[in-house]
Amino acid sequence: MIRLLVLDVDGTMTDGGVYYDSTGNELKKFAIKDGAGIVLARAAGMQVMICTGRECEAVRRRAQDLHIDYLFQNVHDKAAFLSRFMAEHSLTKQDVAYCGDDLNDLTAMALCGFVACPADAAGPVLGRADFICRAKGGEGAVRGTVEEILLLTHTFLTGCEDVRRMDTTEKVEQFESFLQEQVKYRMILLRRISGGSAEEYRELNRVYAREMEMLEKKEGENH
Repeated sequence: MIRLLVLDVDGTMTDGGVYYDSTGNELKKFAIKDGAGIVLARAAGMQVMICTGRECEAVRRRAQDLHIDYLFQNVHDKAAFLSRFMAEHSLTKQDVAYCGDDLNDLTAMALCGFVACPADAAGPVLGRADFICRAKGGEGAVRGTVEEILLLTHTFLTGCEDVRRMDTTEKVEQFESFLQEQVKYRMILLRRISGGSAEEYRELNRVYAREMEMLEKKEGENH
């Protein structure tokens, strides 16, 4: 059971771009989909940590808006930091999931039981990830990670109901039909990959992604 989800920022929660306003303040663009995913994760009982090597007021504001449990900026050695944090909070490898996109995330990823990355992550990260999101960084990759974790732990639909009770402004009902299809195909996928290699797992995830794209397109044609 995943108790803590660790998130990188640049290239994961954002598209990796750095923007400046006329006064020199750094700006970042965050995806509403990712915010909904984080709310869903917390509703299902996970704590969420942002761990980033840079510092930006926009990140602090985003973490505050989403009620992120832990925010750590200016972390230059993520593995050492995360190792200490896990020891202090009695977290095992299987308790922690990580979503990141670049080389400086790799050593921290090695400490975690589940690793995800955006579709446009660096090559070595794509090779290391247990799950490659269909979305790019800043375009829903965090949401995809949360959905994958909750589906694998059979708590996604429960999480959706918890979000509904939280009276979130997100329109959960709009993707309930999509979730039903996703659960059906994901269960088929999980049976196929039981005991399979990591290479097979990644290939089947790509097959799954194509199937879901077709289903989404068909669903869109019906509306």
